[in-house]
Amino acid sequence: MISDLECAFRNWHVKSRYIIGHIIVLVFFTLEILHPVYAGPPFKADDPETVDYEHWEVYVASQYANDKDGVSSTAPHFEVNYGVLSNVQLHQLVPFGYDRPRGGPTLYGLQDLELGVKYRFIQESNNLPMVGTFPIVHLPTGNSARGLGNGDTQLFLPIWLQKKLGATAGHNPGTDNQNYWFFGWQVQREIAKWLTVGAELFYQTPPVRYGQYQTGYTVGVIVNFTENHHFLCSAGSDIHGPNLFSYYVSYQWTWGPEKKNQKNEKYGIM
Repeated sequence: MISDLECAFRNWHVKSRYIIGHIIVLVFFTLEILHPVYAGPPFKADDPETVDYEHWEVYVASQYANDKDGVSSTAPHFEVNYGVLSNVQLHQLVPFGYDRPRGGPTLYGLQDLELGVKYRFIQESNNLPMVGTFPIVHLPTGNSARGLGNGDTQLFLPIWLQKKLGATAGHNPGTDNQNYWFFGWQVQREIAKWLTVGAELFYQTPPVRYGQYQTGYTVGVIVNFTENHHFLCSAGSDIHGPNLFSYYVSYQWTWGPEKKNQKNEKYGIM
């Protein structure tokens, strides 16, 4: 009897993922885009856009994923981005997280430290896409024996292209890893100065040998409390792929030279 209930639940879950996926597709054709779309948190698709010169972005965030292998999450992770030069961004991410394999124990601790530099070298024009690269290194600060790290230094060399449809070519060295493609299509609508909603569809080829192709969706919200303080959240699932459910939630603090004297009252909330 239990196995029958489990099978029924799994069948319902698979069908619900397809139904929700089709609803998201309809959203893409009904949402009116009122301003340019910028990728990055809280969405999966990133872009070649860099933080402005001498500007900062600080995130205190949590990212959760439930897939066929188990549950994992950062709780929390701290991300800092800084525009060190025009079109050049420094990046650091310090994650504390937990990992709970199917049928296994829950383990929590420091995970692998992430450092990177994003460089935009082609600006978008009528004929050319915006192009940038974002080399990232993962340092083995997490305990790999406890499932909290990779155990080796990893280097990622993505190339980002953006022109209506965003695409990424990822160089993913390492045992059983392979290069992969990520395509993302995103729409956003500014409901008010303080509120933006959006949705994305994405497709990714397997980043590891014998991995699965992923087609999925994410819906998200950005709330601007003031010019410098923001709340970001999103949730989604794969229409086809291993991800059953995932979410991202964060507080974002931004500041820079020209923002010091701007008034927050224009957002209508404090």
